[in-house]
Amino acid sequence: MPSASNHIASFAARFGGIPLSAGQRHLACRAFLDTFAVAIAGRNEAAPCIARSYLQDTIGRGKATAWTTGEALPPESAAWLNGIAAHVLDYDDVMTPMRGHVSAAMVPALVALAQFTGAAGKLFSSAYVAGFEVMARFSRVMAIEHYSKGWHSTSALGVIGAVTACSVLLGLNERQTANALGLAVAQAGGTRENFGTMAKSFQAGQCGAAAVRAALLAQSGFDASDRAIDGKYGYLALYANNEDLSAALGSLGTSPLEIDATGIDVKKYPCCYGVHRALDGILRLRTQHALSLESVGSIEITTSARGLEALIHARPTTGLEAKFSMEYAMAAALRDGCVQLASFEDAMVVRPEIQAFLSRVKKSESAGAALPRWTEIKVRLRDGITLDERVATARGDAGDPLTDEELVKKVEDCFSHGRCGWAAGRFAARVFGMTESRVDDLLRPLYAEGTSHPTRTGT
Repeated sequence: MPSASNHIASFAARFGGIPLSAGQRHLACRAFLDTFAVAIAGRNEAAPCIARSYLQDTIGRGKATAWTTGEALPPESAAWLNGIAAHVLDYDDVMTPMRGHVSAAMVPALVALAQFTGAAGKLFSSAYVAGFEVMARFSRVMAIEHYSKGWHSTSALGVIGAVTACSVLLGLNERQTANALGLAVAQAGGTRENFGTMAKSFQAGQCGAAAVRAALLAQSGFDASDRAIDGKYGYLALYANNEDLSAALGSLGTSPLEIDATGIDVKKYPCCYGVHRALDGILRLRTQHALSLESVGSIEITTSARGLEALIHARPTTGLEAKFSMEYAMAAALRDGCVQLASFEDAMVVRPEIQAFLSRVKKSESAGAALPRWTEIKVRLRDGITLDERVATARGDAGDPLTDEELVKKVEDCFSHGRCGWAAGRFAARVFGMTESRVDDLLRPLYAEGTSHPTRTGT
């Protein structure tokens, strides 16, 4: 029987010649735009600044762009640094079945290789859609248990999709792609214990770097076991529960493609997606009933099963910890009427009124299925009134997507937060229209006049 690697390799080797619809290409372009924008917003954070210093000290120059500064780096280094920047604010997009960040895993690696090889935008789109297809099929079968075990699926699972995408972009044959998958498995890792620290974004960057390294090595003839995924001692045995992937992988590339069937969840708030439904609900209640910290006695949050697994900081004291705190999200939303990039500055998290309110937020998970996700909010006011809200679909979810105009507004905010003077609308138009133009030609003009080096912040 063909192995999982053989199935994926056969799919990937032929996918580059399959035409995509305009809608599918547009979704890939949106993913590029959103991921680049959140990386620019995060470029001055401590983690990418430290990572950049490390690269300056240890690794030479190359053809791929460091999004934080415009410097030229080797593709593996650029994928690593840009992945860190794209994930550090936790503002990057999500694939719900994956329980992870699909574009932070793939886009930095693909852009770095596209610049390295001179690839055009249409090849980037095809590669992205192919990687998304594989990642979604894996996720439906094994991601829930994989994540519950403590793996950071963005990196530990994302590397499978990312290396598939890189293999398509490089035009690897079946044997080379199977080798690349085995080499990706050799580097798969990342733990949820690191959530709320710089190591979380490091893990996303490591995913992209591993995918680039694996694909380029395989292209050069470096081999690996074609049973690295589903062999006796393979990925599924070690990282999951030996689930059977044959049905999921046997129909790879059939209509509808996962980019359409699953879709991409674009984040409205710069924090863990596990709080987004609750934020939509509490902000709606705040507006409808003029709520405030002072008027609310307590909040009870109930989520679908396993909806709280990522929210490991009940009493955060830093911005990075607060991104994984339901308690902080509710307090900040009530106090400020919004949750935005500035909400996760350290000084905002330790405000006395916020810290005092944290203990008034209680959270629990329901029994039953993990998917589809939902969140219920019960707000008890000090005057005895109880308000209830249920949110099944977060704004920005694939089922209720942001419009292109709303996405461009997010890009504009990210560019502003990253202290860049770029025109978001003009850049978005170029990304949405990329077909024959080289990916490198989309980025180089942004840095033509130079850009200031990032300065470290406190978050």
